[in-house]
Amino acid sequence: MHKNLGTADRAIRLIIGIALLGLFLLDGHLRWLGLVAIIPLGTAAIGFCPLYVPFKINTRSRAASPQA
Repeated sequence: MHKNLGTADRAIRLIIGIALLGLFLLDGHLRWLGLVAIIPLGTAAIGFCPLYVPFKINTRSRAASPQA
């Protein structure tokens, strides 16, 4: 598993995940938002998005990517 998320992509996912988590905490009736928040927070934490693989998307800079 090679990392395919760049710094900006990870920051955006982190902000979105925190916003969804905040909405979940403000209104307890929106339990599904807590589950949805796990996705952007998790992908930001590990730096890998499985949906990018079939489309061959890589937002990480070439200097940071490992040579294959």
